[in-house]
Amino acid sequence: MSTGPSPTARALRALEILQARPGTTADQLASSLGVTERAARRYVGILREAGIPVESTRGPYGGYRLGRGTRLPPVVFTEEQALGLVMAVLDGQPAAIDADDLVGSALGKVIRALPESIGRQAAALWAYASAAPDRQSTRPDPTIISALVTAVADRRRILVTYRSESGEQWDAEVDPWAVVVRHGRWYLLCHSHRADAIRTYRVDRIRATRHTPHGFTPPGDLDPVAALEENLGTGWKYPTRVVFDAPREKVAPWIRPPMGRLEPDGDRCVLVGSTRNPAMYAQEWLATVPFDFVVEEGAELRAAVATVAARFGAALSPSSETQSRSRC
Repeated sequence: MSTGPSPTARALRALEILQARPGTTADQLASSLGVTERAARRYVGILREAGIPVESTRGPYGGYRLGRGTRLPPVVFTEEQALGLVMAVLDGQPAAIDADDLVGSALGKVIRALPESIGRQAAALWAYASAAPDRQSTRPDPTIISALVTAVADRRRILVTYRSESGEQWDAEVDPWAVVVRHGRWYLLCHSHRADAIRTYRVDRIRATRHTPHGFTPPGDLDPVAALEENLGTGWKYPTRVVFDAPREKVAPWIRPPMGRLEPDGDRCVLVGSTRNPAMYAQEWLATVPFDFVVEEGAELRAAVATVAARFGAALSPSSETQSRSRC
């Protein structure tokens, strides 16, 4: 028969709650612990007896909070939290399965610091799980990430040195609004003063950052993920404009954000964007959309679509069928 968490375990959980949410009331603490208010106050008393200063304030804005300078005990995980942490790390960075990997070595330190009763399952999961690498994911330099996050937090304009996939390199002065992780790739969402427009830069292609003395104010209603999705298809070398012979609501589920902005046009809809790789745009993206379309703009994209059409057409030609039978 399960007797539930011990008083010590609940007291430690109460400590975590007060650390994370200063000003928690007895009622809120009791609700989080799943106990009565009287029991919640008893756990606060246990903490005080252990020498942890827990202050209480009366009134509508009162509640419990830890005293200044409180030295907290080591971080304590439940078994579920430890397993969840290992799963999240391996899901986000499969290379962490190797103890010699940067993140893998850090994960190993965390697991070794856990109590044996909790760390045993986490260590087993790390040792016996297998992880397949995501070919689309990237791992930026941690020092670059640190510099970008600092600039975002300080609202400080920076200069970034960026190298494109083709090898072209340039410097851009930007207001860094946010760092966003999307499908295993890290992006810097920013306002580029070079382009006077919103830009999304792959962080793994940023070669250097330099701070400037200028500050900035980000948009007040900024939703970093939504803004990134909206702007992934803008600012690339080759413009695109594709008209679909179907209404927007039917086409929209097939359109990825990097393809551009899908606009309604009566019984049709128009996809406006840009790309750095017309061949990929035609073969991997447009070819999967199950609606008739016309490429109205983008000579490079038109040529790429023609190449795909010719390849598929050749696959159905009589000569191809004859050659196929002759090989059997």
